[in-house]
Amino acid sequence: MFVIVVGGGNTGSQLAKFLLEEGHTVRVIDERPNVLEKLALEIPQEMIINGDGSSPTVLEKAGVQKAQVLAAVTGSDETNLVITSLARFEFNVKRVIARINNSKNAWLFTPEMGVDVSLNQAEILARLTAEEMSLGDMMTMLKIRRGKYSIVEEKIAPSAPAIGTALKDLSLPKNCIISGIIRGGEIILPRGATLLEEGDEILALVDDAAREPLAKLLSRP
Repeated sequence: MFVIVVGGGNTGSQLAKFLLEEGHTVRVIDERPNVLEKLALEIPQEMIINGDGSSPTVLEKAGVQKAQVLAAVTGSDETNLVITSLARFEFNVKRVIARINNSKNAWLFTPEMGVDVSLNQAEILARLTAEEMSLGDMMTMLKIRRGKYSIVEEKIAPSAPAIGTALKDLSLPKNCIISGIIRGGEIILPRGATLLEEGDEILALVDDAAREPLAKLLSRP
């Protein structure tokens, strides 16, 4: 996949390195000398584009015409919106992602502005903090469908209600699917007759409403 990242600060550089490790083709755009110098130490020079990411000419230089994804992750909401509008409406990029720096501007990051997915860092951090406080050992591994669903992991605690129960007999909440069990370092594909044991690490796909009922089944009463 060809991905353009506009903004080479901490967020952009970490994203670029992750994408490279996953085997994607990446171009990072930035014009700040100190950022460009730091980027040159972290990713190959040929992947770095020196210029203003809100300029159509610079985007073309980065190869935006063949980009499948563009992520605007600069420190300016105004700049990110200009970039997303260009990416979607000028260059027809299929998937456009934008970083929200100020939560007050979140209402602007819509499909009408060219944004498919908006990442509000303050909101994400607040939600994750609240979840960790309220759900004990349950860990959020991944959020999908704009945060509506989550893949979570939790280890079955001693005396938990789920211990010794077959999956088919477990009173799972609505919109909750057990997708995997890690036992003794090995993955077990769940079946209806699979009996749950203390210490099993449960992987589940849940919506927000299902998280707490699932946590109660897996945690100590």
